[in-house]
Order: sequence, then C-alpha cells, then structure tokens
Amino acid sequence: MKHDAILVPDDTTYRLTNARVPGCFLTAGVAGAVADDGSVLVDIGIAGGKIAEIVLAGTGIAGIDLEGCMVWPTLIDMHTHLDKGEALPRVQADGSLNGGAIGTAADRINWTYGDIARRMDFGIRCAYVQGVSAIRTHLDCVDATVETSSRAFKDMRAEWAGRVALQAVGLAPLDIFLTDFGIHLADLVAEAGGVLGGVTDTLGHQWGATSDSIDALLDRFLRMAADRGLDVDLHVDQSADLNAFFLPNIARAVIRNKFAGKVVVDHCVNLSLQPEDVAKRTIDLCAEAGIAFVTLPTPMMYLMDRAPGRTPRWRGVTLAHEIRAAGIPIALASDNCRDAWYPYGDHDMVEIFRQGVRVFQLDHPIADTPAMVGPVPAAIIGTEGLGSIAVGQDARLILFRARTLNELMCRPQSDRIVLDRGCRITEPLPDYAELD
Repeated sequence: MKHDAILVPDDTTYRLTNARVPGCFLTAGVAGAVADDGSVLVDIGIAGGKIAEIVLAGTGIAGIDLEGCMVWPTLIDMHTHLDKGEALPRVQADGSLNGGAIGTAADRINWTYGDIARRMDFGIRCAYVQGVSAIRTHLDCVDATVETSSRAFKDMRAEWAGRVALQAVGLAPLDIFLTDFGIHLADLVAEAGGVLGGVTDTLGHQWGATSDSIDALLDRFLRMAADRGLDVDLHVDQSADLNAFFLPNIARAVIRNKFAGKVVVDHCVNLSLQPEDVAKRTIDLCAEAGIAFVTLPTPMMYLMDRAPGRTPRWRGVTLAHEIRAAGIPIALASDNCRDAWYPYGDHDMVEIFRQGVRVFQLDHPIADTPAMVGPVPAAIIGTEGLGSIAVGQDARLILFRARTLNELMCRPQSDRIVLDRGCRITEPLPDYAELD
C-alpha cells in the first residue's frame, strides 16, 4: 500500500479497516487470530476524533482499507532532556560522561529564556510530528538557570497542552538537597506539579554521593519528596565504576522510609557488570520496593566503554530481560538529543523501539516488546489513556506501511502517517536551520 493513497477525512469520523495492531496495545484485547508477532487484524471505528469501536476485521462495513498494515498508538517518551537538547553545533560531544557534564555546564551561559524555549519547542515538534504524545523531561537544577528553564518549560507545557502531555523532573545531585538551594528546588518542583529528581553519580559536578554518604542522602531526598507529596525519578549508576553501584541502596532506602510515591530509576548500566548473585539480589530488592526502570539504549551505547583507539567490550545497557522476568516495569526512552552528551537523535520513539529491540535482543518473542514504548511508560508516569488503543480514547494513532513487526524493524518508517484525534498531522519536521 502507498501511504500517499490514504485519504484521511477532515470530519474525523470514519473507519480504518484491516488494520494490524500489536495485541499489547489493545487494553481490552480482541478475540481472534493472533499472528506470530502477537498482532491481530481489526477494524477501528473513529467518531468525532475518538475511537468508537474496535472489532475483528471483516465486518463488511466500508472504510479506509489499510490492507493489513500496522496501526500503533502514539508513543510515550518518559526520559528526555529538552533543556539542553538541540544545542549542536554550539556544543560538541566528545563521547565521554565527564565531557557531557562539563560541556553542558559551559553552555549554560547561553541559556536565556529565548534560547531554551526555542530548543525545547524544536524538540517537541520533532516528537509530535513523528508520533509522540507524552514526554517527561529532566531539567538541570544546579544553579540560577533553574528559574529560566522552569519558566520556559511551563510555557511549553501550556502551549502544547492537548497535543503533547509534558512532565518535568527537577534534576540535581543528591548533595544539593542538603543546602538551602535544595530546599528551594523541592518547593519549586512541588509548586509546579513536577517530579523530584536526583543524581547518584558525580559526573563532573562538584557534588556527588559516596558509599559513606549515600544512605543518609537518600533518606533526606525521599523525606523531602514525601513531605511535599512528590514522586521521584533518579539518574543511577550510569558509569562502569563498580564502586559507585547505588541501586541496592535506593531500593533499601525506599523500603526503609516506607516511601509511598512512585520511584523511577534511569540508566542502571552498572547492574550489567555485577556478579550474577548480586544482580539477582538487587533486582529482587527493586521488585520488593516497587521501583520502575527506564533504559536509554542509544546514548548509553554511545558513551559506555569508550576509549580512544579501542573497540568497546560491552553494550553499556542494563539487564532488561532479567528486570522484565521479575515482573518489574521497564520502559525504553530517548534520553539526550543533539547535545554535549549525545550528538544524535531526533525524538523519534519508533527509532528508539527499533534500536532497543536490536541492542537488548528483545525479539524471539517480540509480541510484548512494543509495550515498552506505549502502555508501560504510560502507566509509570501516569498518562493512562495515551500509548494504547481502546474504545473511548482519542484517536491518536500511527499508521505504518509495514504489515508486520519484522517489516517495521527493517525500514525506518519515515512514510508513517500520524493522527491526532483523527486528524492527520501534516506539519513537516522542523528544519535545523531554525536553530542557527
């Protein structure tokens, strides 16, 4: 099927017939023949921009015949850094963690309101046009730029309301929460309805947790969040330093403090370097603590185990299979995009899915893997109603030319059609020249 032959009506009431949908996206399920990749063939009725009906294909009711091509919900990117993104060529990544931290710190002199808002808007437009309907972004909160980036984010959240649901995490090294600035930050996050973020790694900052201080720092961090009714989202163990493995400390702190909010841990690549028994005990602890994970395969593959003139020896990603096998939610997300940490990316969660499958070997079976960019992150960050397909929800869908997950994996899907409440998104991807 040629996608340019699909004519989506302007009245937002029509029917998509013979649409192939991965079963993990159908919250209510549809009884019928299931393909090897876990997908089912359905007809989707759309009325007034909402999904009015999902039935097995073959009802005989006329509609837009997709001829077995895939239909997905719009997707969730639950870990980005919109405040520092799209800064190339002003900044240059050198492929190292410290280089990312130092380069970002040096670039903050340029972070005026206009600069941050322009780059944020560019990234959000990239995501929206390519089929993303919710973004959680981390905002660096280590100096006075927090006021500027917070104002820019609030304006972006208002401007994009109804199209892309935006959440913010106020991100700072844990030591900051020992200071008056840290108390101010926690209050600022609470006032903005955000999520309290922490970093357990030093990564070029003047602050940083040590094995002697980590437990006390985590207790204070969680108490500050609990006192304000905040969820937390932590950058954890994003280096190969075996002496800086703090994921077990986080799980024990959540249990010890009886923390009732949601806890998300990001990166956790150090987990894959631990002995098998340590890794298993840690995953079991995280399950007991009710912790959710998000993994960022593309920048971690770029950064981890890099040395000049030497081929990397490990993938630099976390233990996704073992985490999933323990029943712990784990999502895929994009992380940095065209900044001092990672010079690539385009806020495209379809591409993140495709890379994640290859990096983590999340195929054989693949049927439930698409959930890692849809219903799983939606549940973690509380955007239920997005990232899935169900009767009564807005018709926010991606129409692919691919007929199977294999075909979707094999080509970049640049000809996808994205629907927002039944209407086709016709805006092009923003031109890089806008950032000059």
